[in-house]
Amino acid sequence: MKTMLITGANRGIGLEFVRQYAAEGWHVFACCRKPAAADKLNYLANQFPGRIQVQVHALDVTDHQQIEQLSQTLINQPIDLLINNAGVYPPDRGDAFGKTDYAAWQHAFAVNTMAPLRMSEAFIRQLSRSERKTIVTITSKMGSVTDNRGGGSYIYRSSKAGVNIVVKSLSIDLSPQKIIAVVLHPGWVKTDMGGPGALITAEQSVTGMRRVIGNLTLQDSGKFYAFDGQIVPW
Repeated sequence: MKTMLITGANRGIGLEFVRQYAAEGWHVFACCRKPAAADKLNYLANQFPGRIQVQVHALDVTDHQQIEQLSQTLINQPIDLLINNAGVYPPDRGDAFGKTDYAAWQHAFAVNTMAPLRMSEAFIRQLSRSERKTIVTITSKMGSVTDNRGGGSYIYRSSKAGVNIVVKSLSIDLSPQKIIAVVLHPGWVKTDMGGPGALITAEQSVTGMRRVIGNLTLQDSGKFYAFDGQIVPW
């Protein structure tokens, strides 16, 4: 059975990833900070009894000890696909020139940039023992230097540009183990983060990203894709 571990699974894109992969028969380890309050995720998990399972785990990705504890819990479980989906978007009032919220910046880097690397380090053994050996990190075009034509958003842009280079280095360092590492831009999605004015639904975004993920080969490792399969410039 194919297995997937995902962070930030309690809403939006993360929840939709859980729904779609479980519906296709994957065993899903769905992580979020507060499982007791994750009503939609818990309801979804209860729809897949028996052999196909969605297991909900408590995980704050800024807590490195908790990440290691989860890795130990799943130490004998091969993981085909790790999706680093958890992310934060700082409030606009603290993310503009002259008004930067530096505490929010530190938190954004902890979640958006450092956590994907820590997750990859902690679950390298489980990934190495799997068949698909794939790490996907959800990023944004706002982390593209080439695509930055609007300025501002210093916190969010820098945290996503940072994770892009983290994953590029991962793709090189993990190539001897034949592990694929890519970053994916999900599009402007109608979620709590994206807002009601966004262009596509979570279902459309995840359907597209799953198509990209399903077609990945080792030669694609280190690339920056959009949900529709287009290459995004760094």
